[in-house]
Amino acid sequence: MTATPPPDAQRPQVKSTKLITTLAVAGMMAGTLIVTVFQKTLPAIEAHKALVLQQAIQTVLSGPERFDTLYVVDEVLTRDAPEVNNPNQLERIFVGYSNGTRTGYAIAAGEPGFQDIIRLMFGYDHTSGEVIGMRVLESKETPGLGDKIEKDSSFVSSFRGIATPITGMKAGTSDEAGELDMITGATISSRAVIKIINNALTRLQPMIEAYEVSQ
Repeated sequence: MTATPPPDAQRPQVKSTKLITTLAVAGMMAGTLIVTVFQKTLPAIEAHKALVLQQAIQTVLSGPERFDTLYVVDEVLTRDAPEVNNPNQLERIFVGYSNGTRTGYAIAAGEPGFQDIIRLMFGYDHTSGEVIGMRVLESKETPGLGDKIEKDSSFVSSFRGIATPITGMKAGTSDEAGELDMITGATISSRAVIKIINNALTRLQPMIEAYEVSQ
């Protein structure tokens, strides 16, 4: 009686080189697909970013008639962008105009919050030294707590017309110029927003002063 070979012995053996080749081809096809999709969606992504940026500028500068882009180059603000592949990757601030008069500077900045980097834009009035407005552009702060830095209308509106530098205070205790009530339960996130604005102005204010003198 002839013995039946075990099941594994009846299965055809796949050469390792064939398996590696198959995996490599599949990987190449997947990579090509990802790149193709990204390239096709990139214009839409960039257009959306540009729209969000324009809306933020309009919000923090209280609706200027127009705005110009200034580039930060060697600690100087200039209208002329250096020759690079993508000028939008350079650090920029925006100056708004209404009736031919400068109405303020829109400044984008970001620093770590409680969960991750908080990115925001704020308007700054050079003449009065006050913040005109603030809008959070990107945040991953805790839902229901830290995310109140963008969802709490009272907190957001408290940045309109506040003197700089800003001092964060326990909720309900601010009564001096430059003092701002932080959000109960979201003190770290609130303090991060204030720190972002103060640090950005510490660095950029001298450049703004020099730009104003040059105009």
